[in-house]
Amino acid sequence: MDDRAAAGDLPTGPRRGQEDAGDVLPHHFLDTTVLPPPDRLASWMEMVAQDLAPAHITTPHRDDFVASARLVDLGRIRLTALRYSSLRSDRPARLVRRTEADVYQLALPLVGRSSLTQERQDAQVGTAEFTFLDMARPYLAVHDGAGPQLAATLTVQVPHRDLPLSPDRVRRLLATRISTDTGMAALLAQLLRRVATRPHEYAAAQAGPLAGIVLDLVAATLAEHLDREGDLPVQVRQGALREKIVAFVEQHLDDVRLTPAAVAAEHHISLRTLHRLFADQPAGLAALIRDRRLERCRRELRNPLLAGQPVQAVAARWGFGDKAHFSRLFRARYGCSPREYRRGDGP
Repeated sequence: MDDRAAAGDLPTGPRRGQEDAGDVLPHHFLDTTVLPPPDRLASWMEMVAQDLAPAHITTPHRDDFVASARLVDLGRIRLTALRYSSLRSDRPARLVRRTEADVYQLALPLVGRSSLTQERQDAQVGTAEFTFLDMARPYLAVHDGAGPQLAATLTVQVPHRDLPLSPDRVRRLLATRISTDTGMAALLAQLLRRVATRPHEYAAAQAGPLAGIVLDLVAATLAEHLDREGDLPVQVRQGALREKIVAFVEQHLDDVRLTPAAVAAEHHISLRTLHRLFADQPAGLAALIRDRRLERCRRELRNPLLAGQPVQAVAARWGFGDKAHFSRLFRARYGCSPREYRRGDGP
């Protein structure tokens, strides 16, 4: 995978790209490669000061600096997908005092390595590891690419006031490493990758709900790392658990044994609790499982590489063993039979 793909295939375009038109999440981008080399670093520093937090930036690539960023605005929080030449970012106390930035930042390197220092804590961070910073405190960060590849990083910034954890406890996590291999951190990393790199796949109206989900997962990730999940408000714990269950469902849609009872047992909760978590679904989690399976079938029926497979084989692969039942469900959802849809007669 090259550095552009790892950072979400960031677009090229004008120095400061305007927000995409249409009903999609508000986002804009910066690409320095369209500028003369002498102007690139200054443009990047301007973006960092305006959209992240002002810092002193130096780089050994001053004459051939390359960087691009996609910034996704979810209202209370901001996600950023970044690619850049190796650099050093220093936010000293005097700069902190001059600029307000009462936000925390979780950063996930996708390509390269980072070295961070804050509050006398040091961390050497590689890919598949979050690191946590308080932008209202001084810090030093050094980012390097991997060989010829540019460094690439995803970040999420959360206002101090929106994190429902004690500041004293949170302070213990500054400049520490949080693995994204398991737990809430894995779910958070997956969601950030998807939203920050493909914002055009989401409607503008989803910004608020997405912000709530990200905030719940950020809080749950930090609380889990502190072993303080009990400190979180009930609604935050429930939101994080719901996202954990949705991720589990997505991973097991092809398992015919996937039922609400099986999901409840896997997550050590009662079926009643599970139903409360998904009360906004007309038929609870069962409806979610059915709808996600139907969507997988719909995609495969239009996939030319699978045109030779019988419709029933596609249905069976996603848990629909009864041909007539599958056809009825499909028609109710998409307004045509599976065969009609495959021929292109449906919506």
